[in-house]
Amino acid sequence: MEETMGVGSRGRAVVPTLLLALLTVPIVVGYIWVLISTFAQRTHGLIPVDSDGNFGGLTLRNWSFLWEDPVIWRLVANTFVLAVGLTVGVVLVASMAGYALSRISFPGRRTFLATTLILHAFPSVTLLIAIYFVLRWIGDIPVLGRGLPLIGGFGYNTLGGVILVSVALELPLGIWLMKGFFDQVSWDMERAALIDGCTRFRTWWQIVMPMIKPGIAALSIFTFISGWNAFLIPYTFLTSQEQSTIAPYVRGLISDTAPVNYSEVAAVGLFQLIPVLIFFIFTQEYLLSIFGGGSKGGS
Repeated sequence: MEETMGVGSRGRAVVPTLLLALLTVPIVVGYIWVLISTFAQRTHGLIPVDSDGNFGGLTLRNWSFLWEDPVIWRLVANTFVLAVGLTVGVVLVASMAGYALSRISFPGRRTFLATTLILHAFPSVTLLIAIYFVLRWIGDIPVLGRGLPLIGGFGYNTLGGVILVSVALELPLGIWLMKGFFDQVSWDMERAALIDGCTRFRTWWQIVMPMIKPGIAALSIFTFISGWNAFLIPYTFLTSQEQSTIAPYVRGLISDTAPVNYSEVAAVGLFQLIPVLIFFIFTQEYLLSIFGGGSKGGS
């Protein structure tokens, strides 16, 4: 009887496994094409060919932007500052807000939670004009608007302004995600710390935060990827090339009137993907531990 049940359960597992494999094939083929295309003059499907259509045509010419276009490294630095600034800002604010919404009962709590969902539903393109006027207003503030090192300030056409806007747009999802992780943490250690005289801030920082490392890793990865791949906000509010990022640079390689070298586009796209892969490698241990479950918190 047990053998029959074991065979039946394995048989039921085969169907979703095959379905998942079939759905994954187009994604895998796409990544394989990107990798092959970056080292080929052109491709016929997944086969690299030369200018005469014969097999071969392998070249490093598509990667020449790394040594022939010095502006790319400036864009990489700007993109890294944007992604790191966005990640730090969202994780810090969302973790504090999520803890307060999970642990503290205050008037308007449910209304605030509902409002964050509504804000997350707003597409950023509908807010571009309003954001433009806000950034122009901030830009007129001495020092804060312009003149800060590294980020330039928080006004229009500054990296800090893009970071500020991106943090605001990412916070609703971050707050809900962090609140969900705080809800899974037991009250026992937290109550003991509060009874012993710990402040709320110290309890949050030293007791609760170390217990939700998987949540921090998950939010950090999602936010870093969002910042690294951000296009609309940097493209709209960064008008100078010195302040721009990689995503608008990739868009500039695709012209509406001139032939497009898709192999070069694929090379830049793959180059843009490398930091995200490195970031994921160093955080995957915490990210995968999310599926290990957690202790249920009190109400």
